[in-house]
Amino acid sequence: MNKINYLPAFFIVSLGICLFLTGSCSSDDKDETPPQNTVADIDGNVYHTITIGTQTWMVENLSTSRYRNGDPIPQVTDGAQWMALSSGACCYYDNSSANGDVYGMLYNWYAVDDPRNLAPEGWHVASREEWNTLISFLGGELVSGGILKETGTAHWNSPNTGATDEVGFIGLPGGGRSLDGVFNSIGQSGLWWTSTGNSDTDAWPRGLAYNSELIFSSFWLDKNSGFSVRCIKD
Repeated sequence: MNKINYLPAFFIVSLGICLFLTGSCSSDDKDETPPQNTVADIDGNVYHTITIGTQTWMVENLSTSRYRNGDPIPQVTDGAQWMALSSGACCYYDNSSANGDVYGMLYNWYAVDDPRNLAPEGWHVASREEWNTLISFLGGELVSGGILKETGTAHWNSPNTGATDEVGFIGLPGGGRSLDGVFNSIGQSGLWWTSTGNSDTDAWPRGLAYNSELIFSSFWLDKNSGFSVRCIKD
């Protein structure tokens, strides 16, 4: 396993993945009661849920702008400020709320690890081990990326290799924000933080790419990076 210290855009050419770093958060309050097989966050954003094996996952990426106790997650647009952070923050890709409508928010790992919790009551950010359980259930790293990706090229760049979305996870290429605050790789890559740290400065993500059916899991990235988040039921 290799530690990546700096990655405005991280390409593993032989495996066909472009990775990126990022963070973002914001949403409008909603008053509707969530329908069955959904869950709402503290902002009122409603997420569909899907059971895969023994696990129940959110179908959409997290979009909350507040921790579970109601405290705001700072939305940081400035790249230099983002780079200097040592506490939780979020942002939209390219600081555009329109991207948030499709891909959810991007969070640094400090927000993921905050004891005030990103996830709604009864849910949590999936750990490295829980992602591994999902990957194993779907047949391993070599094929599970394709099974988790949304099909077609409405969001993914062509060729979107191996995408079947046969379990309804709808993995999207939301791009990311590097530790220096630069946005990149929307359409090419989807990365999700796990709740599992690796060291004082690094933590474990999971990644999908437009030109591979693999899921990429054997790497860690700087905690200042901004990635999407998926939650799993307690």
